[in-house]
Amino acid sequence: MPHHQTALRLIAPVAALALTLTACGGGDTADAKSKGTAQAKTSPSPEPTSGGEMGTGESATGKVAEDPGEATYEVLAQKVEVGTEAEAAKAVSEPDKVKGKALAVAYVKYTHKSGPALTEGSDVHDGTTVFADGQRGTVLIGASEDAAGCEDPYDVESWKQGESHVFCETYVVPANAKSVEVHWSEEDGEPYIWKFPNG
Repeated sequence: MPHHQTALRLIAPVAALALTLTACGGGDTADAKSKGTAQAKTSPSPEPTSGGEMGTGESATGKVAEDPGEATYEVLAQKVEVGTEAEAAKAVSEPDKVKGKALAVAYVKYTHKSGPALTEGSDVHDGTTVFADGQRGTVLIGASEDAAGCEDPYDVESWKQGESHVFCETYVVPANAKSVEVHWSEEDGEPYIWKFPNG
């Protein structure tokens, strides 16, 4: 698949608003379930709940609908590297749009735990987003393909059980953010959240 090595561009976070509203919609229900009665605790729920804050080095496990079938992954946000305003200005075609902003590159390791071997790539990284101080950043297309230690997900065409790959996501975030978060979620699931201090 061709790579977008031409001028990098920012995508307006229109889809981000829908994702944020969807993610926030289930919060009260999840809190109510966690405070459930003794009767609810003795009755097994049909699906285990997902999402929540993760500790440093702690992995999440989730399922992703892939072609040729559903696969289970272990997901670990390894680190986030936050750059400078000058680096952000050099990375985009319209530097005035990133004044006061920096690039945040999230390194996420995905391990194929169970399910069929993949032969045409994976969608596991589609559930990953980067937030700064509680606000979703703006994705920067094509920036992380060249970052050291990052693999291009479109180059991974064969993926068997037990194999791991590190994919990176680059977002534009406020340069003075106190913390940066990596969110990953299954489709329609609550996000798992790893927090990293900035600076």
